[in-house]
Amino acid sequence: MSSTNRIEMLSARSAALSSENPARARLSKLFDADSFVELDAFVKAGENEAGVVAGYGLVEGSVVYAFSQDVSSDSGAVSAAHAKKVKKVYELAAKTGCPVVCIYDSKGAKLSEGNEMLAAYSDMLASSGKISGVVPQIAVVLGTCAGVSAMLAAAADVLVISRDAQLFMTAPFISAANGDKSENAGSAEAAAKAGVASIVADDENAALAKVRTLLTMLPQNNLASLPLFDFTDSTEPLDPAGCPKLIVKAVADADSLVELHAEYGKGVYTFLGTMAGATTAFVTTSKENALDSDACDKAARFVRICDAYNIPIVTFIDSKGFALDANVAVVKDAAKLAGAYAEATAPKISVIAGRAFGSAYIALGSKNANADVTLAWPQAVVSALAPETAVEFMWADRFKGTEDVRATRAALLDEYEDTVASPFAAAECGAVEAVIAPEATRKNIINMLDMLAGKRESTLPKKHTTF
Repeated sequence: MSSTNRIEMLSARSAALSSENPARARLSKLFDADSFVELDAFVKAGENEAGVVAGYGLVEGSVVYAFSQDVSSDSGAVSAAHAKKVKKVYELAAKTGCPVVCIYDSKGAKLSEGNEMLAAYSDMLASSGKISGVVPQIAVVLGTCAGVSAMLAAAADVLVISRDAQLFMTAPFISAANGDKSENAGSAEAAAKAGVASIVADDENAALAKVRTLLTMLPQNNLASLPLFDFTDSTEPLDPAGCPKLIVKAVADADSLVELHAEYGKGVYTFLGTMAGATTAFVTTSKENALDSDACDKAARFVRICDAYNIPIVTFIDSKGFALDANVAVVKDAAKLAGAYAEATAPKISVIAGRAFGSAYIALGSKNANADVTLAWPQAVVSALAPETAVEFMWADRFKGTEDVRATRAALLDEYEDTVASPFAAAECGAVEAVIAPEATRKNIINMLDMLAGKRESTLPKKHTTF
């Protein structure tokens, strides 16, 4: 073949590749204008394209790797060629220390390849697992994401799903045939309620816009410095007795918060935001809901992800404590939560905004359980037991001879909270560093984060924790 013919062939192939398809259109929305560079563009799976577009580009000027499954080519079927392109993205991201965005829209595996397909999926899972906690991974589900692809998506640090997308291990129609189909199986709503999806977006454009926001907030890798932004102070009033979400909104920089897993584990709320322009993680307990298994799991995973990228963690504690569970399942997840806080080496600041009793105080980053700083508001109640229980045990003799037991109990409860369980008593014994006015919370946290900015903490050598 002559050079002229080859140049013509290149022109023809390039023209074909430049043609619009769903995968490339999505990548163009993700990346800054004209910044996307495609890799392995000519790779085929048999007679068809490989069913995935892969490469890198810029998001707000920073390098990001990405792949986008191409449902218009063989339904986006995952083949050996498909897997090799994805694997290269993971490998290059690891070598260069850059985040990865994975856009899923595929009807499933290329079954005609038989066992090669199993190897393909295994390669992708292994490659994703190797860089977990090294570079941020964000999964975006914009169509069907099934089986092993669903596992891959769920393993990402953050999973964003469009409202009309589907994510499942076993197809809902198969489950229905077996008589075990649940309501809304495979839906974005179900994924959110199960704690699989971090964010549900209204449509494809909203999902990709949210991914761009998250990428700007996360560091490039686990060794990189935190991003810095221009910021304005929050104008939200801080009501100490108000909704926990509004308390965080009043403390964080204005318009900086992104809530994750809003529909899951409602005993706790988790946010990424900024403080004085630097990325900060926020965990706050619910006043109404106890810490059940889902809430513990949600907070523990969030803390571990933030710790991987050395994002400071600010925790607000005002909790009923751990849920009553006859099956003691919550014990397992409570241990996971306590362990996540204890092993985290990122800067950790805890603010006791209300009730902090016993195991809940300990698990949620207390001073003696490895928090760097623990602050308390004047209305805080810090106690080894719930005050109602403590009064019955400690001061049972003071109930003797009383005519109005209810009035006596109320009086003793007030006395206990004002003395034994007061934040000042906790400060006197070193359980908290300082008692601060609620309106001074933002200033104090910013000062503490500045102080902790250079924190370096070594841990005992180990492969990983076992819980």
